[in-house]
Amino acid sequence: MSEKSHYGLLKGKKGIVFGPLDESSIGWQIALNAYREGAQIAISNIATAIRFGNLQELADACGNAPVLVCDASKNEDVDACFKELKEKFGPVDFIVHSIGMSQNIRKQVPYEDLNYEWFMRTLDVSGISFHRLVAYALKNEVINDGGSIVALSYIASQRNYWTYSDMGDAKSLLESIARSFGPRLAKRGIRINTISQSPTYTKAGSGIAGFEKMYDYGELMSPLGNATAEECAEYTMTILSDLTRKVTMQNLFHDGGYSSVGATIPMIKLAYEVLHDKELAKRVDLDEFYPSR
Repeated sequence: MSEKSHYGLLKGKKGIVFGPLDESSIGWQIALNAYREGAQIAISNIATAIRFGNLQELADACGNAPVLVCDASKNEDVDACFKELKEKFGPVDFIVHSIGMSQNIRKQVPYEDLNYEWFMRTLDVSGISFHRLVAYALKNEVINDGGSIVALSYIASQRNYWTYSDMGDAKSLLESIARSFGPRLAKRGIRINTISQSPTYTKAGSGIAGFEKMYDYGELMSPLGNATAEECAEYTMTILSDLTRKVTMQNLFHDGGYSSVGATIPMIKLAYEVLHDKELAKRVDLDEFYPSR
């Protein structure tokens, strides 16, 4: 990460980031930026990720941050994690959910032929775990009044992206959970939001079939280009800080303008060239997907 100015946005605050794995992950960059903005940080992931990842490197970079083992799909793990966090830190000011997984995507199972056991696992790990984190944070009285809770989403929660498969359903659930919790947390001044990030080269993202095509498409369609993991982390700092005390229940697009664009000149030009190049057009067989045309 390049040296940049920091503003003390989180000075005196404490927080926990669930899901960082390596330097490519958005959660990793969020933890690092939060520490550099003055926060005291804890990080958490499943035992396998801690054992085979390089989370100790992140912990060292964040002032010897505690690394808490937690499978966010298990009630007892989440409960124990927050009890340990409270013992080490006391109540925290922010919680970040950066967790996602789909076995159906990993195995390239078509959406119309999903393994339902894996599908339920996708929903649990990638969506319901967000509810579980918030619920157990409240039960253990580990989040302060005026705190901020953030989860990472993707525009496939609202639009169809063919190879994003059951993760699109999980992200829809994730965003709905944020809206449902919003009024319930508001009486304590706690905000809850999701950030819809550009396609980003992380370990999870790169496992999606044709991800590089999604990435290139996003780059062509975004007036400002795709946002990096580091840029997403910088944006997240504002959502965790007191500067956004009245922002809640929002799905906040951080995607270079992609979500608001109908078409761009580079994309129109590329489509025109493909449609008028017979050899290229043969390779883009629309009948495979839309035979009624």
